[in-house]
Amino acid sequence: MRIPPIAFRLLYRLRGLYWRIAKPTTHGVQALIIHPVDAHRVLLVQHSYGDQSLWSLPGGGYRPARETPEQAARRECVEELGITLDSSALVLEEHATSSGGKQGYLKVVRLHALSEEINPNGEISQARWVAADLTDLPTDSAVSKRVYSALKTHAVRPLAT
Repeated sequence: MRIPPIAFRLLYRLRGLYWRIAKPTTHGVQALIIHPVDAHRVLLVQHSYGDQSLWSLPGGGYRPARETPEQAARRECVEELGITLDSSALVLEEHATSSGGKQGYLKVVRLHALSEEINPNGEISQARWVAADLTDLPTDSAVSKRVYSALKTHAVRPLAT
């Protein structure tokens, strides 16, 4: 059963309210997914909740006691995008975050797709393979600062050849 995008928007608002009241510590992951054939292309998404015009990296929350950041990034990408990934993974970046009254920790993981085929769920309104220099996006596109940061780190830590 496919969950409608409006349900994700409602849950997003409820989560924000919870954060302001409970002030939890959260752990999240985002994935820089490398195209299976062209290592100079990456997968970006627009979510069906929050700032729906923002291009960002796919990802979500996880519990460190239950899974590693690499496992969580892989799980989130399979859930959100129905994508097939290879077994390699590398934590590129770690960030301490704070917003809406909560303290958080975010890890950005580099993953490699085995196929360019994607099947987004209701959480994703749009997904697109783009050039790593982002020239494939319209010039007025909003892009998350985490995308720029991950691409810069990826350039410094290139793929093994």
